[in-house]
Amino acid sequence: MNMHVVRQGDPHIDAQGWLTSATRLPSPNFEARPGDAVPTLIVVHNISLPPDDFTTNAIADFFLNKLDHDAHPYFDQLRGMRVSAHFVIRRDGAIEQFVSCDERAWHAGVSSFCGRERCNDFSIGIELEGSDRMPFEDAQYDALAALVRIVAKRYPIDALAGHSDVAPGRKTDPGPHFDWPRLRHESALPPSFFPFQSNI
Repeated sequence: MNMHVVRQGDPHIDAQGWLTSATRLPSPNFEARPGDAVPTLIVVHNISLPPDDFTTNAIADFFLNKLDHDAHPYFDQLRGMRVSAHFVIRRDGAIEQFVSCDERAWHAGVSSFCGRERCNDFSIGIELEGSDRMPFEDAQYDALAALVRIVAKRYPIDALAGHSDVAPGRKTDPGPHFDWPRLRHESALPPSFFPFQSNI
C-alpha cells in the first residue's frame, strides 16, 4: 500500500488540498471539479467492508482499486465499481485521505442538495468506518469535529449533510446512530450549517 503520513505544525489543509496530519492514500478515482466549483458542502457517510467488520483494510483497498473481490462473498457485488471519498475516519479516530479536497471524489453518486444536483461537484465526502446498526466511537466524533473545523476554515463550507439527506430513498448513511447534535456541539458550527437537522 502506497501511503505516507505528513506531520508539520498544526493540522491544516495544504495548498494542494491535503490534510497535513492525515495518512495519505492517493486514489485514482477522482477528477477535476467542473468549472469554478468549490466545496461548500460536507457529506457524512458510513462504510464498512465487509459490513460491520472493522478489522480489515478493505475500505482503503476498495478506494484504491485493489480490493480482492474473491476474499469475501460480499465483495463480489463491488466488481467494476470505482468509488472514493476525500476522507475516511477509522474506528480509533485515525484519518486517511484518498483525494485532494480540491478535486472531485466519487462518493455521493446521484444526489441533490437544496435543488442543486451532482453533489460530488461541490462537496467533500467524509466516511466514518461504521454501519447503520451500531454507534460510532468517541474518537471518531473527536476526529470528525476537528476535521470539519479544519475544512471549513480552508473552504467556503456553509452546510453539512448526511448521504441519506442528499440521496433520500437510495442511501441511509450515516444512519440512525449518528449523533448530529454532538457533531454540532463539538464542531462549534452554527445551526444554519445543519439544514436537515431540526433537533439542533
